[in-house]
Amino acid sequence: MRENGGTMSDQEQQQDRARAHRRRVLAATPAPGAAALTAVAALYMAVVVIGNVTDFGTNQQFVRHVLAMDTTFRDPDLMWRAVEIPALQDAAYVAVIIWEAVTAAVLLYSAWLWGAGLCSGSYGRARAAGNTGLVMMVLLFGLGFLVIGGEWFAMWQSEQWNGLDAATRSLILATATLLITNLPARLPSGR
Repeated sequence: MRENGGTMSDQEQQQDRARAHRRRVLAATPAPGAAALTAVAALYMAVVVIGNVTDFGTNQQFVRHVLAMDTTFRDPDLMWRAVEIPALQDAAYVAVIIWEAVTAAVLLYSAWLWGAGLCSGSYGRARAAGNTGLVMMVLLFGLGFLVIGGEWFAMWQSEQWNGLDAATRSLILATATLLITNLPARLPSGR
């Protein structure tokens, strides 16, 4: 029945059922949380890129010291790993910034898709883009900072140039968002 007392057409009834279904699905899926977490990760990565571009020298020094291993215990068994050529150090830093920028762009796109999906009830493209960006974050902070920087270049030994805590926080954000984003949807009982 319509508010004015008339009956709804078959098409209007179908649209009404579709809207009701979308509301039930939205209430039963992790979509709002996934959208919010993806947006947080996207903004975080965008701010990281802005910081690295506008204050290039600070993190350039960080990368140079980590790769040179000059503030580690300087164990001769490990020092052969050191990269002491400034051009190679700077190339690695620029590569990290490019990776961060692409990651931020993918996550911003995913956040936009999540927002659109909250209105339409369709999350497939948002989830796919988000997964891509979040895996890029995991590779950057897990592989790049924890494995390569932390272990290969012994960053954990440096009191001054140690980014493991920040990398761990970033890795937790990425993995938590991946988990929430990929939780299965559960329709309410009866469907």
